[in-house]
Amino acid sequence: MDIRSLKLFSHLARSLHFGRTSEAMHVSAPTLSRVIQRLEEEVGEPLLVRDNRSVGLTAAGESYLRFAERVLDDWQQLSQELSVDSSQLSGRISLYCTVTAAYSYLRQLLVPFRQRYPLIDIDLQTGDAAFAVEKVREGEADLAITGIPDKLPPHVIVHMLADAPLVLIAPTLSCPVRSAVLQDPIDWQQLPIILAERGLSRERLLSWLKRKQVKPNIHSEVSGHEAIVSMVALGFGVGVVPAPVLAHSPLREEVVELPVTPTFEPFRVGLCADNRRLKDPRLAAFWRLAVG
Repeated sequence: MDIRSLKLFSHLARSLHFGRTSEAMHVSAPTLSRVIQRLEEEVGEPLLVRDNRSVGLTAAGESYLRFAERVLDDWQQLSQELSVDSSQLSGRISLYCTVTAAYSYLRQLLVPFRQRYPLIDIDLQTGDAAFAVEKVREGEADLAITGIPDKLPPHVIVHMLADAPLVLIAPTLSCPVRSAVLQDPIDWQQLPIILAERGLSRERLLSWLKRKQVKPNIHSEVSGHEAIVSMVALGFGVGVVPAPVLAHSPLREEVVELPVTPTFEPFRVGLCADNRRLKDPRLAAFWRLAVG
């Protein structure tokens, strides 16, 4: 047993997916399997139940996870206590956000942090905001900047950064969709919708249409708000995106905002972390500086 093995087991116990843990923890699948097999040999009991489709924890695995997390917490605490000069903290922090969040919010967080802790590197990952909280929860990212879901998973905490209004956009291109949104009233039942595959903008738009007693005419479902702007600009339908996404989009002149009643509830954009991991002195330093 060693700290690295405990970290691998802890991540796998949260993700319950060998492939995701291998990728997130930068180990090969065979290496991960050997680590788990060695831990099971040391314990003398199976820690996981696995077949071709799923992975689960045995009763012994659940007990071992509690043990592993206690040891990892103690190790982080010890590391922090041994760090006499916090300005000399070094290592790496992984941060996940969308491209738009990188434009909009990173500077206010990273400039003071880099000035205070120049030896800590930032591993920036960009992707769909809908995955952000899950990546923090599963340990695939240390921190994330994202729209905050209405319900947070256990242990995930948030520092609010801003509110981001949601806007309904339509194409400026001459096309059937453009003609449809110029009608008064708009026939929402027939208007094609470009919908996010997952996430808050999807939930907000579907809830808004439901209040209007409209069954959505979904043209396509896409990953990420930038893709919604692209599809709308090409004339395939209308869609809902956060205002900062539109402001930073190279296609912002090719779409137009539509007034809606009632207005959409805005995104609450925040910095997310798993509070169990804030014992890591690097994450604790980042969080303290962000919160002020």
